[in-house]
Amino acid sequence: MIDSKNGTTFLDKLSADCATAGGPVVPHPDDIGAIGKTLFDLPGSADLTVTVVVPKDMLHAAPAQSLVRIRSRTDGRAYLGVVTAGPFAEPDGLRGDSPMLTAVATHGGDYLPPYHGRFQVTILGEELKDGALTPPRLRPVPNSPVFVLADDEAAKVLKCGGDVRLGLAVGHEQVEVGAPSHVKSVFPRHTAILGTTGGGKSTTVAGLISRARAAGMAVIVLDVEGEYTAMHEPTDHKGMLAGLRERKLLPQGTPAKDMTVYHLVGRGTANPGHPNRKEFSLQFARLSPYAVKEILDLSDAQEERFFKAFDITKEVMRDLDIFPKKDSAEQQRLALENDEFERGYPGMMLALLMDVVGACLARAEKGSKEGKGKAKGSDDEDDTPPATFEFQTPGLRTSEGKAKLAKRVNAANPPGNAISWRAVLGRLARLNRMKVFYGDGGKPPMTYTNLLRPGSLSVIDLSDSGFSELNNIVIADILRGVQDEQEDSYAKYEAAKAKGDDATDPPRVLIVIEEAHEFLSEERIAKTPVLFEQVAKICKRGRKRWLGLCFVTQLPAHLPKQVLSLCNSFVLHKLQDPAVVALLKRTVGGVDEGLWDRLPNLAPGQAIVSFPHFARPLLVSIDPSQAKLKMTE
Repeated sequence: MIDSKNGTTFLDKLSADCATAGGPVVPHPDDIGAIGKTLFDLPGSADLTVTVVVPKDMLHAAPAQSLVRIRSRTDGRAYLGVVTAGPFAEPDGLRGDSPMLTAVATHGGDYLPPYHGRFQVTILGEELKDGALTPPRLRPVPNSPVFVLADDEAAKVLKCGGDVRLGLAVGHEQVEVGAPSHVKSVFPRHTAILGTTGGGKSTTVAGLISRARAAGMAVIVLDVEGEYTAMHEPTDHKGMLAGLRERKLLPQGTPAKDMTVYHLVGRGTANPGHPNRKEFSLQFARLSPYAVKEILDLSDAQEERFFKAFDITKEVMRDLDIFPKKDSAEQQRLALENDEFERGYPGMMLALLMDVVGACLARAEKGSKEGKGKAKGSDDEDDTPPATFEFQTPGLRTSEGKAKLAKRVNAANPPGNAISWRAVLGRLARLNRMKVFYGDGGKPPMTYTNLLRPGSLSVIDLSDSGFSELNNIVIADILRGVQDEQEDSYAKYEAAKAKGDDATDPPRVLIVIEEAHEFLSEERIAKTPVLFEQVAKICKRGRKRWLGLCFVTQLPAHLPKQVLSLCNSFVLHKLQDPAVVALLKRTVGGVDEGLWDRLPNLAPGQAIVSFPHFARPLLVSIDPSQAKLKMTE
């Protein structure tokens, strides 16, 4: 439209009026680079949460779990937060479920109204001038600009780095998530990897094992399925290879010289072709008699006879000069200081204990036949076991040895009842039939010094053990042996430092316990409290001795609360049991509700990760395994 008086158009007049008013609106200098603005609060608003709106072209600029900075408009304060809900798309001036939009979508219309984005931000803290975070005392004011943090800055804020890489933080392109192998507040404070079958636990464990070993840690895996026995080979799984290419990682196995697969004597292994495979036997002397009593599931009467035989065996060992040797002051001291609640009697063989039980059984049988004859109190040679009794211990096959045994048995005056003695002998014989305890002509026991070599991977293959009771015995023996060896390493280290000598740092040890619910279930702990107490002591002492445990299970509901309370780091894969999620909410601190809501529906390979050095728990996309797994689906 043209003005007839001066020939100007309406647009000319509008432009002139705009120029008179100051020209086009210039963005506020503080808004440059911002993706959106904060909104006013509503009556239902919650503390530490802020609603942010963004234009539609910025809808995907801040995906879930990304970090943002909010510069409060009027007071100059800066806040850091994380996107915990959204981003959601909302139409301008309409409700998303308005009748008009519903009708258009229902009947195939092609109308797309103008829209914007909205998401919720949880405030992590107020950012000080030196970059430190402090708990916020106030909230950002409305219409404050919001900025997305770049990956490098987000990594500094999250403090989620480390040489033991786990994966990438969800919500960022290249924020690596890992754990520092040299920080004593991380791995020695124990870790739990939990999740249902198919959630990606094995992949997480494989990555943790490989990178912890590469960082110089001594890694020991108690592998009940033989899943990790082929980690010296690079992965050939198509899905893993595709994921590795996407992250620019190469398939890579643990060098064979640094990996050893151990399996029990007389038992097979899931990978018989491994180039560095070793058999080992157990040491009965490492097992606390109280733990053995629990494993054998003895009745009260049987328990009384078991401990009586155990005490007699110690005296017989002294008489036969097995332990402590008469000319060894050190062994004499060890015999006096030995704590049987933590370990067995040094040098005691299962065969010798069975011989003593057999002698007590023979005495009880003889006493039951002769009534109140001399069998109860006499130390005559006639009270030795009958000639048909076959001793397993060479020292008891001589007439002198038999006499010493008879004297000790009669002096101890063990209780009678041949039925109970026969039951104890039967339970011990069942242990002996496993043929896994060290004895004459058997395979040597584990050399724990080899397990603690920095940069080594030791896989204890229990896949062919046959039953869980044997697994429990092996795990208890390994834990006890590793702890003893680590205690010795620390004693030497501290002694060298006290003298001012150059001291080699003790090894950093990580023990991974697969299928931990089979070893430490609520039901088993109720039956074997001494065994659990030993594990609890190892956990507590390990915090100071660089001995960390990693519990892996698909049934966290079966783990006792005491085990979870021992862990400070968690990797949570998909978990759907509401009771388990509720338990973890009380155990794992700092996880926002948005992450808990995601837990039942996490995709394979995703996990909520919480480590002590993190600024906050993170949703992580776990790296594919670079090494081969035997049971990869």
